[in-house]
Amino acid sequence: MDQSLDYNYKVVKQFAIATILWGVVGMLVGVIIAAQLAWPALNLDIPWLTYGRLRPLHTNAVIFAFGISGLFATSYYVVQRTCQVRLFSDKLAAFTFWGWQAVILAAVVTLPMGFTRGKEYAELEWPISILIAVVWIAYATVFFGTIIKRKVKHIYVANWFFGGYILAVTILHVVNSMSMPASLFKSYSMYTGVQDAMIQWWYGHNAVGFILTAGYLGMVYYFIPKQAERPVYSYKLSIVHFWALIFTYMWAGPHHLHYTALPDWAQSLGMVFSLILLAPSWGGMINGMMTLSGAWHKLRTDPILKLMIVSLSFYGMATFEGPMMSIKTVNALSHYTDWGIAHVHGGALGWVGFITMGSIYYLIPRMAGRTRMYSTRLIDLHFWVATIGIVLYIAAMWIAGVMQGLMWRAVNPDGTLTYTFVEGVKASYPYYVVRFVGGVLYLAGMCVMAYNAWMTLKGRDTARARIPEMSLAA
Repeated sequence: MDQSLDYNYKVVKQFAIATILWGVVGMLVGVIIAAQLAWPALNLDIPWLTYGRLRPLHTNAVIFAFGISGLFATSYYVVQRTCQVRLFSDKLAAFTFWGWQAVILAAVVTLPMGFTRGKEYAELEWPISILIAVVWIAYATVFFGTIIKRKVKHIYVANWFFGGYILAVTILHVVNSMSMPASLFKSYSMYTGVQDAMIQWWYGHNAVGFILTAGYLGMVYYFIPKQAERPVYSYKLSIVHFWALIFTYMWAGPHHLHYTALPDWAQSLGMVFSLILLAPSWGGMINGMMTLSGAWHKLRTDPILKLMIVSLSFYGMATFEGPMMSIKTVNALSHYTDWGIAHVHGGALGWVGFITMGSIYYLIPRMAGRTRMYSTRLIDLHFWVATIGIVLYIAAMWIAGVMQGLMWRAVNPDGTLTYTFVEGVKASYPYYVVRFVGGVLYLAGMCVMAYNAWMTLKGRDTARARIPEMSLAA
């Protein structure tokens, strides 16, 4: 049989498996550093096991290894199915898989060794940064090349979100990574002072905006209608959602730099655009929720759909909390506290984690030529264990964060500080233990998923799916 007449499921399957494996690794490192915050001696006085080195490994593993592997898998699947053509280039697609795994392995080696540029979400040194750019250009070529050769005239909205995220990340990565190499593993940013901080948080917040939001909305607009067997509630709203989100997000980065040397007008601009972001974010969340109109009963028996819909709930919470925290008076309390950690992980564990897991659960049996996962009960177990873990995690960090903010700015009648910093750390200890327990539960859910996926794929060759000869939508 001519393979060119089939969809390329091999690379989709590879990235789906990588998503699960790196999810376990990234979340395990997160649990280790959460334990270190509660019991510092757990670093065993070994330099490469210290919190300062493992923490960037955790963020890179969860965002770039788990998260972006999931985006590769789902975008490659969606763009083929909605364009009704095979991927633009099998060889380039294979290069993106192995190239991306090389990037991740390089991070696993260099970050614990202390090689870092010290930039949030952009710690990897210049040779690895260049490899990221090369792989990403190949990714863009495969994705947009597939859209160009599509049989279907219409470009489905999920591809708009995937395409937007690919283009935005290209610009963000290249501009923020501009640096001068001093040696093979050391470089210095091309920018200085407050300009460097501004460009870093233009990049940092838009990594959240375009990787951790726009990319995953591509999953929402394809996999939720598919799993619910219902059309998108409002296709027009999805287009408005795309353009409003894409325009607004780019300007929100300065809210990370309130009360710093950044000019006040730039801080205020970031705050205003962050508040505006609430509208398109909630519009998209409501659109996803309303897609279940007439199908809410399916949540009783479909844990995959449950993961997807609860992810939208966390998306709604995170996109309300973010604009609220950007307000300067609120930020005066929340900044530098564990409230920020609660916000990030509410979005990362609940929104990004759950929509990715739901989408991968949808893909895995199809990659194996099966109609369902090995065990629906295990998916349900995963959902409940992970949900309890999230609630424990974010509730503990919310309480700790507000407490820290109040303690740090409490003053005596004579103007001296009421509490020392170490008293704030001591008061946070029980919440760090609860955070650790929540993280263990979330990791346990990921391990259940890995076992379920293994049993689903075990003994199965990659499925083959025939491309329709003619598109009715063309």
